[in-house]
Amino acid sequence: VLRPTLIRIGGRIYRKNLVQEQAYQNEEEEDFYAGPGDCADEPCDTFVVEETEKGFQCRVEVPSPLYKYIIGKKGETKKRLETETRTSISIPKPGVEGEMVITGQQRSGVISARTRIDVLLESFRKKQPFTHFLSFALNQPVIQEKFLQFKEEVLEKCSKDHGISSSLFQNPAKLHLTLGTLVLLNEQEIQKACDLLQRCKEDFVDQIAGGKPLTVEVAGVEYMNDDPAMTDVLYAKVHMKDGSDRLQVIADKLVERFVASGLMLKEWDRVKLHATVMNTLFRKDPSAVEQNSTATGKSSFKERESFNGRNILKLFENFCFGEVQLDSVRLSQRFSSDASGYYATSGQL
Repeated sequence: VLRPTLIRIGGRIYRKNLVQEQAYQNEEEEDFYAGPGDCADEPCDTFVVEETEKGFQCRVEVPSPLYKYIIGKKGETKKRLETETRTSISIPKPGVEGEMVITGQQRSGVISARTRIDVLLESFRKKQPFTHFLSFALNQPVIQEKFLQFKEEVLEKCSKDHGISSSLFQNPAKLHLTLGTLVLLNEQEIQKACDLLQRCKEDFVDQIAGGKPLTVEVAGVEYMNDDPAMTDVLYAKVHMKDGSDRLQVIADKLVERFVASGLMLKEWDRVKLHATVMNTLFRKDPSAVEQNSTATGKSSFKERESFNGRNILKLFENFCFGEVQLDSVRLSQRFSSDASGYYATSGQL
């Protein structure tokens, strides 16, 4: 209560007061409400409020999967918003992409309703499982070949260690570096991410890369958690062949831009460059994409069966997976495959 969660929306910071959420059997009827004390009803220059013949109105772009959070259980959230802000909120039909329109006789009421809707959307967007991620593909033939050699040798030398099985290993066609994850809920948001990717190319990527592919070496293995005997994610380390930090700089700047745009949540101060080679999530879902944080979506850690990675770390500490030329950053779609077996690409630079 004394240290409420702070939510940044459109350059302003709001506090999110502690509320008691009720669990409903049908998620689509889930009710969550930002009360009068959650947002200051002050003039806001981060969105447009238009004056009309009957008062004022404000349009809000909202992906259709999030409509239900503004409507609430049996429409209760929408009704309370309208009653307390003295506005009317028009919401498109379920599954139909469009704009919510807030109308009211008082400008302050429209601003209040819009601000509370923004807080609701921000809160529930964080609960959505990610749909896309920025990636560098590492599925070139030479890397795939060395990865399969690594897999064969691990199963040969470490098969008796707790939890080791062939189901832990990444699909070689999907080897990649993840820069950051995104929740893109409609075509407009996907296009926005693609456009931003192109602007990043023009603004700094070409300059840092010198207009040439980056030559990187994939070598050595490391684990994510604290105890190597209880490993969930084992990854290959990646570094620039010339010893520079250009790959790290590009990754950090890309994430910084996407976080600033609101398309990505900030997880770390720096991107952890790594290529997952073994993951306990793969036991049940071979198409799983490892995520550094459970902040977005529901946690799967309860279902994980860790493995003992001590011998792998000792025997393959300096294993070389090869060199690769990185020439594009991709906006990859989760749970998908293209003709090469890699993730389907929604956009790239």
